[in-house]
Amino acid sequence: MNPKIWLSSPHMGTLEQQYVEEAFATNWIAPLGPHVDGFEQDLASYTGMPHAAALSSGTSALHLALILLGVERGDEVLCQSMTFSASANPIVYQGATPVFVDSEAETWNLNPELLEEAIRDRLAKVGRVPAAVIGVHLYGMPAQWERIRKVCQRHGIPLIEDAAEALGSTYRGQACGSLGDLNILSFNGNKIITTSGGGALLSSSAEWIQKARFLATQARDSAPHYQHSSIGYNYRMSNVLAGIGRGQMQVLNDRVQARRRNFEYYQANLGDLPGIAWQPEAEGSFSNRWLTCLTLDPTVSGGLTREDLRMELEKDNIESRPLWKPMHLQPVFVDAPFYGDGTSQKLFEQGLCLPSGSNLTQEDLDRVIQRIRSLF
Repeated sequence: MNPKIWLSSPHMGTLEQQYVEEAFATNWIAPLGPHVDGFEQDLASYTGMPHAAALSSGTSALHLALILLGVERGDEVLCQSMTFSASANPIVYQGATPVFVDSEAETWNLNPELLEEAIRDRLAKVGRVPAAVIGVHLYGMPAQWERIRKVCQRHGIPLIEDAAEALGSTYRGQACGSLGDLNILSFNGNKIITTSGGGALLSSSAEWIQKARFLATQARDSAPHYQHSSIGYNYRMSNVLAGIGRGQMQVLNDRVQARRRNFEYYQANLGDLPGIAWQPEAEGSFSNRWLTCLTLDPTVSGGLTREDLRMELEKDNIESRPLWKPMHLQPVFVDAPFYGDGTSQKLFEQGLCLPSGSNLTQEDLDRVIQRIRSLF
């Protein structure tokens, strides 16, 4: 059998091990330490956000964002339906109700018109607007952020930017991870850079980030003994993992370029096949192309489906993955309100993520392309 081609595997640079060895040499193994401080500074500098908190995951960052905004039991939070479940689960952690909104075809992200419709309808039905909106940059593609932001401002609703997949992307020249009232990143093992597991919360508010750090370290009060006046969480990043992150930040721009080259090569060598289309990049947006995503329309392809494509790749030990199954179609959220027009469901049924790692070789890419072309 041919060697495995992964969807998106970790890709280390040259400095990560040096930072980790420094953590061992100085015995800064436990959470917090100089690498955590340095990683936070690197993230702040890269995104243009003045304050960042390095955390254990993107999910924990989103959870803390909701806490900082005062989201509580009985509230509603609007969330993009087409996303990973980690975008929605923290809403439930707070006892709030997720209300899902469909995507638009231009970027596959949150539909501003349906967002407006959802806000007005929730106001009519429950007597108040949602407590927050969570917008996602799917697969690194910036959402129509200015339109989304204006809708939120018109109704006085805070906007959380889920940029878990979008570090290295920009919207109108501004870094993703700096566009919302609160902004989250993820450094999970398959992301464009990784700390093995980790995330970050970013904001222009020093007070918010200070409180996030306090809550993330079990909300321990300033006292010689262990005293707690608030419920806290074990959400801080370790100094060892932050060392990996510092090394990864040195190669982030290279990783973005490599992923964009992957997309361009796939597009050039598969774009002539009937029924294939690609995730669009809107004017003014720059995507890190974390994952190269296509759709396959069986009415144009002669009956070939996304699943035919996925299974054909699997035969050759090539990992691919359907697009995210929308949250309003997930069994766990079957009773959640949803505002949509069928866009995300169609994308899920027809969409596929191709191997996109920055460490793919030319041979890997050609093998994927050859296998796909063989189906046609």
